[in-house]
Amino acid sequence: MALPAVAQQQPAAPAAATLDAIRARGTLICGVNTGLAGFAQPDSQGVWRGFDADYCRAVAAALFNDPNKVRYVPTTAQNRFTALQSGEVDMLARNTTWTLSRDTSLGFDFPAINFYDGQGFMVKTSLGVRTARELDGATICVQPGTTTEQNLTDWARANRVNFTPVVIERLEELVTAFVAGRCDAYTTDVSGLASTRSAQARPADYLILPDVISKEPLGPLVRHGDQRFSDLVRWIHFGLVAAEELGITAANVQQMAANDTRPEVQRMLGRNGDLGRMLAVDNAWLVNVIRAVGNYGEVFERNLTPIGIQRGPNAVWPTAGGLQFAPPFR
Repeated sequence: MALPAVAQQQPAAPAAATLDAIRARGTLICGVNTGLAGFAQPDSQGVWRGFDADYCRAVAAALFNDPNKVRYVPTTAQNRFTALQSGEVDMLARNTTWTLSRDTSLGFDFPAINFYDGQGFMVKTSLGVRTARELDGATICVQPGTTTEQNLTDWARANRVNFTPVVIERLEELVTAFVAGRCDAYTTDVSGLASTRSAQARPADYLILPDVISKEPLGPLVRHGDQRFSDLVRWIHFGLVAAEELGITAANVQQMAANDTRPEVQRMLGRNGDLGRMLAVDNAWLVNVIRAVGNYGEVFERNLTPIGIQRGPNAVWPTAGGLQFAPPFR
């Protein structure tokens, strides 16, 4: 979701030192959204909850066997990359799209795709619009410096749709503008639209149009050149997916670690082999992660199912025919 002005900068901090710095500090610093229901948002007690927040917790659990050793840093679409480049945060878990430019000129690595998404549009049902092509002449709210903004322009040009952009940086202000009627439609990833709709007093007053105009593979990202930390974040995601495939849950992980005789389960959960040490963590790392946040399906169902997001492509393959797929643990 962003192609900011810092696109040619390289990371200022020595990336390879990240894992050591986190351990020395005793806390993971995780860049998250400023507040997006289902993904990252503080609850009434100030505790960060959501799909992305749980990925931060999973990394802390793998490193410290304590999912609470995380400091959450809210970042905007404009400042998130600078925060990671400068070393203000150790990683981003913030609804960020994997693109070629981010993977190269920005100096970042995307360890994994943890959510397959696409860009869409939301309108008030009272507008009477049922497809995106009916938005010709509309005003459309969009965040600046994002792939969302570029996708909108590309789609409108290709489909000969004229529109007037209402460009607002902060998500909260943009949503307020849309709800207040300053724009006819709001565009972002479909997951973000579902999150925004769920937070309204009358969600039924809002319609997410069926059109999906882009591919938005979302995932956590780290600084380029830090293979040790990147490997750990990558295999935490694969561990969550594989746990769902194999029926390992937060409730049964310790029992399965002790009693399950399947070779891959034994390797994953640290009974055999040294997979944890290969990642520079304890061999029980995945037990600690799953005990803290559950498997991928549990993370999804706890955070995203309640706001109306279906599994779709984020179901596991092959059991449910989705795109989430873990390489072998061996």
